[in-house]
Amino acid sequence: MGACISTVKAEVSKTIIVSNRLPIKITEDEQGYALQPSEGGLATGLASIHAQGDNSWIGWPGISISDPQQRAYFTSALKEKRLVPLFLDEEEIKGFYEGFSNEVLWPIFHYFPNYANYSLQNWETYVRVNHKFLELILREAGPDDTIWIHDYQLLLLPGMLRKALPDASIGFFQHIPFPSQELFRLIPWRKELLEGMLGADLLGFHTFDDVRHFISSATRLIGTNNNANRLEVDGRPVFVEPFPMGIDSKRFSDLSSAEAVKNRVAELKSNFSGQKIVLSIDRLDYSKGILQRLEAFELFLRENPNFHKKVTLYMIVVPSRDTVPHYRELKDQIDRLVGHINAQYGAYDWYPVAYFYHGYPITEISAVYNVADVCLVTPMRDGMNLVSKEYVASRKDETGVLILSEMAGAAKELIDAVIVNPNNIHDIRNALLTALNMPLAEMKKRMKSMQAIVFKFTVQHWATLFMSRLQEIKNVQSTTKARLVGASIEEQIITQYKDASSRLLLLDYDGTLVGFQDDIDKASPDEELYQLLDTLEGDILNHLVIISGRKHSTLEKWFQGRNYSLIAEHGVWTKEPGTEWRLKSGLSNSWKDEVGSLMEAFADRTPGAFVEEKSFSLAWHYRKVQRDLGPLRAHELIDSLRDYSAAYGLQLLDGDKVVEIRSAEVNKGRATLDILHENRYDFILSIGDDRTDEDTFQVLPPEACTIKVGTEVSAARFYLKQQSDVRALLKKLAAISAAPTQ
Repeated sequence: MGACISTVKAEVSKTIIVSNRLPIKITEDEQGYALQPSEGGLATGLASIHAQGDNSWIGWPGISISDPQQRAYFTSALKEKRLVPLFLDEEEIKGFYEGFSNEVLWPIFHYFPNYANYSLQNWETYVRVNHKFLELILREAGPDDTIWIHDYQLLLLPGMLRKALPDASIGFFQHIPFPSQELFRLIPWRKELLEGMLGADLLGFHTFDDVRHFISSATRLIGTNNNANRLEVDGRPVFVEPFPMGIDSKRFSDLSSAEAVKNRVAELKSNFSGQKIVLSIDRLDYSKGILQRLEAFELFLRENPNFHKKVTLYMIVVPSRDTVPHYRELKDQIDRLVGHINAQYGAYDWYPVAYFYHGYPITEISAVYNVADVCLVTPMRDGMNLVSKEYVASRKDETGVLILSEMAGAAKELIDAVIVNPNNIHDIRNALLTALNMPLAEMKKRMKSMQAIVFKFTVQHWATLFMSRLQEIKNVQSTTKARLVGASIEEQIITQYKDASSRLLLLDYDGTLVGFQDDIDKASPDEELYQLLDTLEGDILNHLVIISGRKHSTLEKWFQGRNYSLIAEHGVWTKEPGTEWRLKSGLSNSWKDEVGSLMEAFADRTPGAFVEEKSFSLAWHYRKVQRDLGPLRAHELIDSLRDYSAAYGLQLLDGDKVVEIRSAEVNKGRATLDILHENRYDFILSIGDDRTDEDTFQVLPPEACTIKVGTEVSAARFYLKQQSDVRALLKKLAAISAAPTQ
């Protein structure tokens, strides 16, 4: 057999970053249009990648411009910065961004399903705008480019790109949470969204919980096969992994030493002399838990009058979408609650809540980080929450206490914060007491530990890690592709088959010669398979062996009178043409009653499962069992069977929707060695799809043509994507055998 063909990956010419917004926005005032940098962690994190080579960034410039001349001007101006604008009209912005993205995806992904508005028109606009992004990318991208897509506004884009550029490296990162599948399935277009996301090679989320939720949705809602964090999509491995996003820690640390910041800190300390400052800073959004935070602070004031005039909640709420009814209502509730607290507990020289409803420049934010004794971050649900990390990075003297919601992604890393449940105002009240009374030594110990994390896992580290992993995955895929039985490898197999004078064909049955059936007794051979096998067996140069885990009585019924060699129950029974079935000697069944009772007990509490008894083995089938329950019960059963396996010298096999226990003396590898011991062949073809077939692959000589069906993870040299591909290959070999001359 010839050597495996290797595929050399072309050098990646450039990386294209794609996000809803560009890192620079076009603004409009009385003087006209102008370009301004966008604030935010994404712009900072991707700056180093964007700066390399010919890399570019595609996104919406933040404003609707209809004038073609203005569009051309800004396209040219942005091109100098290697930024490519996608212009959207008002209707597209309303349907795509304000509509579907923020009226379906945002509330569902943040666990507020009651706020979702399932408008078909908005969905159609979302599809159309994702397609506009695709068209622009295709004008910019080459077939071997790397494309990194960001966030929930572009969930369909990876799938669209995969169809247009099958070999491109496509990464996707989601910056907001991914919900549990029970919530995600509420979306009418959940299948299309999942298929869109699975166009990527690497899907990144902030936390492992988000990874779990996505995999659960992909496996349950569209039946994707999963192995740990690796999904199989059309024969292509897709990896789903957590990449917790950081911040530009050095920037916030350096800002703390800036003269303007230090001056503002001194001014704030003078204004709030003798008081502890509790900082709250959020964008206006129902997911941020602002009302619950205020209620907790009111409870704290009511129960702790000794803190009156000694503590101030310094609350910044950054305006966001306050023309939308839900947000406008939230703003009114915040205003009323702040007014109530200040009226109830305030005095002529002290307001408990210092409330500011507008955005601030980074220097002002840095100043309040440095003046705040406590930072109160209690979102109801947040992908990461960078405010918590910015506060930690800003505290150069290692003082300050972070109170952090367990529902924020950052809580998985900043475990030395005071962690709270944002729905429990008594929990937040207790946390405030703990924070305000915390000894300096403990405060510094906690802060130092959190700073070690924040300064190691920076946003630059996050971006580099993601891109490195994407490159690793493409290298794996490239190697995998070289092992797929494509046109060139198939040609090699056919040539060697033609040239051989003595051939061994070792063929598994279920999943290889026929597809799987829910009812194992319905997988009998069809007429086409009989004709195909008869043709191969009729070639005098061929020795055809069907090697299966099936009962010998089943194979006898199906292949009675045919001149194939048959191996049943993984080698317990063998039958050569024209002879009787021969039982392997030295096998014992003394264990079957005891083990069988245990397996039946598991079947009794698992609807759809059943036990199949064979001569010297027992198989627990769960193909009909509810998805996820089957593998769970199977793992429980395997754990329960381990003691029997050791006591009786049995082998446990975790197969495709089946757990089998049998004598350790029996496997397909041993049966294969018996055949090889008695014969010599100059061409060997072995095809199988199961764990049991690995035993065969491992004992065959290295030049044998071994093929695994359905996955490339195998001791086999090559793989085929699906069972129908086996038939196609065997038909080509049969055609050679049927030809008048060879």
